[in-house]
Amino acid sequence: MIIRLIDFGLVILIWMTQLVVYPSFTYFSSENLFTWHQKYTTVISIIVMPLMIGQVALHSYQLYQGFSGLRLLAFVLIILAWANTFLVAVPLHNKINANVDIIDAANSLVKINWYRTVLWSGVFLVGLYEHLRN
Repeated sequence: MIIRLIDFGLVILIWMTQLVVYPSFTYFSSENLFTWHQKYTTVISIIVMPLMIGQVALHSYQLYQGFSGLRLLAFVLIILAWANTFLVAVPLHNKINANVDIIDAANSLVKINWYRTVLWSGVFLVGLYEHLRN
């Protein structure tokens, strides 16, 4: 059951980020976003990283305990979300933290985050389907 709570937590977090947090970045001046973003990334990392690590660990264990196509699908979606996070989103956050192309990076975050939003929503829906099916 904890695995579903973590999946749900990440879904709520990613949708809030997509619809509220990242769009709000586009209303800041470069100077204000630079100042705010350093605080934001520190605090959000404390919330997000335990959820992400917990999710990948629990889904890995679940897949190891009993293979199924649904479990594999959820795991692949998680890996794709991680790849998008660390190969695309983190470099954009790093640009903002380095005070480089801040406005372009903020606009790019809004666009590319849709991929993570779809991926983590998919993980939750696959898990919900599996839970309701059993």
